Amino acid sequence: MGNFIDKGNDGFSSVRNTNFVDKSMLIEEVNSVMLTENRYMCVTRARRFGKSVAVKMLNAYYDRSCDSRKLFDGLKISGRPDFGKYLNRFPVLYLDMTDFVTKYGDDAHLVDRMKRDICEELLGLYKGVSMGPNDDLMDLLVRIVDRTGEKFVCLIDEWDALCREGQERQMDEYVDFLRRLFKGSKTEYVFACAYLTGILPVKRYNTQSALNNFEEYTMLSPAQLAPYFGFTEAEVSALCDNSGMDARQMALWYDGYELGAEKAMYNPFAVMRALKRRSFASYWASTNTFENLRRYITMNFDGLKDDIVSALNDIPVRVNSLRFSNDMHEIDCKDDVLTLLCHLGYLSFNEEAKCAVIPNYEVRQEFETAIADSGWAEVTDALSKADRLLSDVLNGNAEAVAAGVDIVHERNTGVLRYNDENSLSCVLSLAFYTARSRYEMIRELPAGKGFANLVLVPHRNVDTPAIVLELKYNLDADTAICQIKRQNYGKVLNSYCGEVIMVGINYDRKTKKHSCVIERVEKSNAD
Repeated sequence: MGNFIDKGNDGFSSVRNTNFVDKSMLIEEVNSVMLTENRYMCVTRARRFGKSVAVKMLNAYYDRSCDSRKLFDGLKISGRPDFGKYLNRFPVLYLDMTDFVTKYGDDAHLVDRMKRDICEELLGLYKGVSMGPNDDLMDLLVRIVDRTGEKFVCLIDEWDALCREGQERQMDEYVDFLRRLFKGSKTEYVFACAYLTGILPVKRYNTQSALNNFEEYTMLSPAQLAPYFGFTEAEVSALCDNSGMDARQMALWYDGYELGAEKAMYNPFAVMRALKRRSFASYWASTNTFENLRRYITMNFDGLKDDIVSALNDIPVRVNSLRFSNDMHEIDCKDDVLTLLCHLGYLSFNEEAKCAVIPNYEVRQEFETAIADSGWAEVTDALSKADRLLSDVLNGNAEAVAAGVDIVHERNTGVLRYNDENSLSCVLSLAFYTARSRYEMIRELPAGKGFANLVLVPHRNVDTPAIVLELKYNLDADTAICQIKRQNYGKVLNSYCGEVIMVGINYDRKTKKHSCVIERVEKSNAD
């Protein structure tokens, strides 16, 4: 078994011995472009979204050095009529770029050393094939294909590892290396298919991709490959049923990613950890992207802080992803930051609306930690007082609630302009931020001079009342209560039975103070 050629199927065999979720129909997608003009694919996803598992599966399928038929027994692809067409038919060049970055680190000659290692293995495997003094890896591959008549399948996992962590000179040499492999006149002669994975799409120079012959499938535009990376709702539901885990809690913690037509995608690594450990927790600590999050969200770009606060409060933020050069080292505006956070999995991108949100409770915790370490005192202070404010609502202490919202408003005037529904709603959401551990928070549309109801519906098995908050601007708190009653508590409580706490809050523009009225009612099915 080689390091780069004919690696065998041990990697996928280990995957099959775990609780494997069948993503084998990806093979059919790759088979469909084999030996065609569209044979170059680059699939980029956030860490822990199954990229490496997919590469191991593809290697097991194509690698000529092994017999993988039994490994695919029972998987969807095995039932397809053309399953055997390319099964174990190709020599596979399999490169994991993280291995090279780890092995050679900051070595200025990393790319040369990588090419040397690959060439040495090829020369050892293909006896009688030699290299001239001016030959490179591509020349050697051409000679091998001339001799054997066999094209290669090239799989590169974490293609962008060097681009994320390397020096500028290394990156330029590496991109030139990839161009030589995949953009030269001989590339179609050598490769039956090339499949790259990574976090970032291929770097753009001006508006042109460095490898513009590659079809790219990203977190922002996954196209038909969306179902194969991340777990779907149906897949997670089946996993939860088999293990006796709460599917609703699984969704709150790890769902929330929109990948093209797939509107409910889960982080697969986190789901599998939760199933194994039988507990819901944040598993982002096992990745090394946290420092990136803190560094990027605290960049001093106009409007970025407002957008992060909006995202914390479940308000979608607009993202213009077109100008981002796909380079973590070239961040020039807030849209670059937001686009990068989508690629890293810290935000979920809606392709149609061109907006992003924080996807789930696991990621939200990472934002909270990053903000706590970032010097955003006005936000962190509001979060620290949120538990007390919720307690005041549950205890009916209207004066304390009004005073608490005053404090959040006063300390966030530098972040939020208190003159539109999103800003008003953000203040309320910040004030009741920690209620998310017990409630699902639902924001409704503005109506007249009333802004964005906030409805708090208790999570299942949480024994607390539902809460409906209505914020008025320059009217009075009683008017807010009356509007709640006219709306019959909002459609989101149609199926809810039990106690409802109605909270009417008014902001007086002259006094710059809030007033509050709290009423409690029982809601039955008859309501």
